[in-house]
Amino acid sequence: VIVDDDQRLLEDLETILGAESGFCLIGCYESVEEAIEEVKWTEVDVLLCDLSLPGESGETLILRATTINKDLHAVAFTVHDDRQSLFNALRAGAESYIIKGLSVSETIAAVKSAFEGIPVLSPPVARFLIEDFRSRATEHGDILSIREVEILKLSAEGLIYKEIADRLCISPGTVHSHIKRIYRKLQASNRQHAIQRAEDLGYLPPQVSENI
Repeated sequence: VIVDDDQRLLEDLETILGAESGFCLIGCYESVEEAIEEVKWTEVDVLLCDLSLPGESGETLILRATTINKDLHAVAFTVHDDRQSLFNALRAGAESYIIKGLSVSETIAAVKSAFEGIPVLSPPVARFLIEDFRSRATEHGDILSIREVEILKLSAEGLIYKEIADRLCISPGTVHSHIKRIYRKLQASNRQHAIQRAEDLGYLPPQVSENI
C-alpha cells in the first residue's frame, strides 16, 4: 500500500511498483482517512507512507496499521530529514525511513528490503541514530570497548569466567577485570543487570538474554 498526497509521485510509484515482478499493489491513496477506510490491513506486507499528509498524519497511519497488523513493515517516505521527524516515525512503528528522491531501482530495492525485514535508513538521518546512541551511552557511563562487548555477550550466553577465558585465549583474572569495568561503565550491580543495560543501550540484541 502506498499513501502520498503528491498525485504525480503517487502515479509514478503505482506504475513502477505495479509493473515490478513479485509485487502485488493493493492500493494507492492520497490521505490517511482514505487508506484506513479502504484497506484491509491484515493483508498488507509493506506500507510506503508519506508523513506530511492532509488531515491525519503519516505517523498516525503507521501507528494504526502496525497495531492492526504486527507483521506489517512500515516505511516512512518523506522529504523531511530532521531528527524529530525520524524519531516520531520510528516511535509510531516505522522500520525504515527513506528521503524522497531515490532512483527507480533504489525505490524497488528499499521496498524489497522492507518486505524482508531489513531496515533501510537514508544517510542524512542515519547519523541521528548514531548520535542518539552515543549520547545515551555517555549519559549512562563510558562506552564499552569491542573486547568488553565480546565478553559480555559470552557471559549472556551463560559462560563462566574460565569458559570465557578459554574461548578468548586470556586468563580468568583478565576476564574478571573486564567484567568489573563493564559493571562500572554500565552502572550495573550484577550480570543480569549489566546485560539488560547493554541491551537498552544497543550493545546486545534483546534475544541474547533469553539464554540467561
